Amino acid sequence: MIDYKLLEALVAVVTQAGFERAALQLHISQSAVSQRIRLLEARVGQAVLVRSLPPQPTPLGRQLLNHMQQVQVLQQQLAAQVPLLGEAGPARLRVAINADSLATWWPLALAQVWENHAVLFEHVLVDQAVGLERMRAGEVAACICAHDKPVAGARSEYLGSMLYRAVCSPRFAQHYLPQRYQQQRLLADELVAAPAIVFGPDDRLQHRFLAEQGIEGSFQHHVCPSSEGFVGLAKAGLGYGLIPLLQIEQALAAGELLDVSPGWQLAVPLYWHHWRQDSPLISALGVALRATAARCLSA
Repeated sequence: MIDYKLLEALVAVVTQAGFERAALQLHISQSAVSQRIRLLEARVGQAVLVRSLPPQPTPLGRQLLNHMQQVQVLQQQLAAQVPLLGEAGPARLRVAINADSLATWWPLALAQVWENHAVLFEHVLVDQAVGLERMRAGEVAACICAHDKPVAGARSEYLGSMLYRAVCSPRFAQHYLPQRYQQQRLLADELVAAPAIVFGPDDRLQHRFLAEQGIEGSFQHHVCPSSEGFVGLAKAGLGYGLIPLLQIEQALAAGELLDVSPGWQLAVPLYWHHWRQDSPLISALGVALRATAARCLSA
């Protein structure tokens, strides 16, 4: 028989990235959290955590975390069907999502769900290329990512593609890309010398753009882990970078930004992943995502 209080402790340690914050979330002492983890490990006969900073789940720990995520979905479904069995307060859904979706179309979908479902969303920001790893590790109940193949026990659904354009400010183009600025012609040697902007170490969109221009290898770049800040740096002329068209349509129309490579764009597919044990909340969120994606994303 599984003691779910022990699994709750494991989930808290992993999602809160440490024993101290896990204790605050569970409203118990840090020593009590440690005791629950030790008891869980004693019952399963092996370690469930690697005591690193932050703590990481072992392969068995990931299996237990995935099980707990699915149990929480089932609990939400049961609470909706039998309200007297449900816990007080709204449900909580932990989702891994890329910052560009969060800054553009995702809130529109959540607004539709919020009208009819009591739910608190906890967003884990990751690049769309690695979001599925958080679900595979049992850290989240669902994710938005660029991979179509779901983890075992889950489903995936294609929502649409987010269109990216390589853009910079006119002042930046005049200084670093004079041929592009004067003649609408991009030269590789100018592009190599121009500073770029990337979101973080998992952001490979810039590499894909440069590869299509015949440029391989490292390049000088700023790092900006904020979608809004990314746009701000580009407008201020600090660098060029790949930004969702949804974020910059007005800036392009107003001339605040211009295409580095006219006519070029990159379509990044986005998939909705969730556990197969659908709940009314997951079903409602799926309906809202499909409707919003149809309006905002490219088919």
